Amino acid sequence: MNPITRLVATSLCCVSVCAFLTAQAKRPTNSDYQRGVAALERGDLTSARSSFDKAVHANPKNFDAQMMLAQVLLRRREVDEAILHFRQLVELRPDVAAAHIYLGQAYEMKGDLGSAVAETHRALELAPNDPEPHRELGRALSLQKETAEAAGELKTAVSLAPKRPELHDELGSLLAQQSDFTGAGAEFREAIGLDPKYEPAHLHLGVTLLASGDTAAALKELDEAAQLNSRDASAWFYRGSAEESLGQRQEALHSFQQAGEISPAMPTLHRRIGILCQRIGDIDCAETAFNKALEQTPGDPEIHNDLGLTLLQRGDGDTAIKEFQRAIQLRPNDPSFQGNLGTAYLQKADFDSAITQFRSALALAPETADVHYDLALALKLKDDLPAAIAEWKEALRIDPNLADAHYSLGVTLWQSGDFAGAAEELQAVIRTQPDYAEAYYTLGTVYKQMKKYQESADLLRKAIELEPDLAGAHTTLASVLRQLGDSAGAESEAKAGVKLSQEKTSLQAATFATNSGKRLLAHGDLDGAISQFRAAINSVPSYAMAHYQLASALAQKGDKEESGKEFQKASELDSRLVPPHQD
Repeated sequence: MNPITRLVATSLCCVSVCAFLTAQAKRPTNSDYQRGVAALERGDLTSARSSFDKAVHANPKNFDAQMMLAQVLLRRREVDEAILHFRQLVELRPDVAAAHIYLGQAYEMKGDLGSAVAETHRALELAPNDPEPHRELGRALSLQKETAEAAGELKTAVSLAPKRPELHDELGSLLAQQSDFTGAGAEFREAIGLDPKYEPAHLHLGVTLLASGDTAAALKELDEAAQLNSRDASAWFYRGSAEESLGQRQEALHSFQQAGEISPAMPTLHRRIGILCQRIGDIDCAETAFNKALEQTPGDPEIHNDLGLTLLQRGDGDTAIKEFQRAIQLRPNDPSFQGNLGTAYLQKADFDSAITQFRSALALAPETADVHYDLALALKLKDDLPAAIAEWKEALRIDPNLADAHYSLGVTLWQSGDFAGAAEELQAVIRTQPDYAEAYYTLGTVYKQMKKYQESADLLRKAIELEPDLAGAHTTLASVLRQLGDSAGAESEAKAGVKLSQEKTSLQAATFATNSGKRLLAHGDLDGAISQFRAAINSVPSYAMAHYQLASALAQKGDKEESGKEFQKASELDSRLVPPHQD
């Protein structure tokens, strides 16, 4: 089901059951009735039900009291009792079209679509020139998946009341269900022209544009919908979808989080938040989102798998294994789950279990190049080089352009003493992926050992051009240049290698201190966390994540001024790191 179909199907089921008769009803002077109306106007359905119930008991033939009681029951989802009262209304006044419409709506909520359509047809017979019976028949038919017939009824309703924006909006929604995005867009724009502040039309037009690929225009409409009704979770959700499609990940995350605050019981939304946080690199956010999704749908294997992948990113292999095992328990024949479990065992250096899982995955999907690659890696780590080489060759049979397989096979052949075979595979990497810096570096090292010094120097320079921070390439190039008699060049490259090695050590220290600070922050030790984040910045002043985490900790401590400076510094160093929205 495409996005607009899903949204529209929901929207058409949410038409108010108090749409037009309430305004027409002549209110009796009965005090219980008046108290019920007052309670209904302030949203107190319990008191409204009690008051209308008393009014009906006092006079069972009071049509208006019966109508209001039935409407309240329907809003309270007491569908069977509502149907009883609507039937009494039909018996009291069989000539009132609205009574048949409301009875039809009650049948819809019960799932009895045949009876719903029948009642709406009776309403249509009574009021053929009233747009409401056509509108409600269209809605009932759409629920029966008879979208063409439903659209015909909505078109009749629109022709009878062309100035009502909600009718254009509902017609547009049905046209969108039929993938008539051009016609749907025209109806939504007509609704907006009639009432520029009619939020549903902006929302539905935005979703339609999103489904048809006009993402920038979609975002404009969805942003307008969110501004007009900031409590519409769907507007925020689809706005986030548009922002994510445009690469605006931080903005998308904010929109999804807004939708989640408004409507927390949306496991699909929490999963989207988790996946987006994974892509941003915010593992804490991803883990929290996936856990929220699992609280609501604990039997969803995909979310267990997502959480397992997040835990792998964190380095928590033990817990990741449990999540992958749960996913496999829920869906035993999914090769990707089996493969991911193998990867978790590999991270734990449990090579035998990893090999078992990769082979289980291949038994289910033997033509999966990535899993052959992973199995080869596990076999190599078990020192079974012949078997590893065979698996990498099988991966390349399936996907000849799998650069990592060429690279790993080349390195293994090199380590086995087959320099010519290694060079052939590393050359294949460069042909397949010309920006693969490590392949140039390794092939340059192989040529150095083969005493092809000029070819080696050329390759090492290309590796450094692609990745200037590759310390080993500088060091190896220094050695090659000495062989070529270039002492000055060798000294320069050696110094660069030493400097980069020192910087790498500092970055490792900064990363460790930042991760330590995050753990302390999670346990509520603000001062300890701040100390660790400052230590990370002392090691590497340009480490953006340390500035960002320090800013978050200072904000929690109440130091808004320094927190703001640190957030600004983090954003200057890495534009993806923006301060959290304060709503």
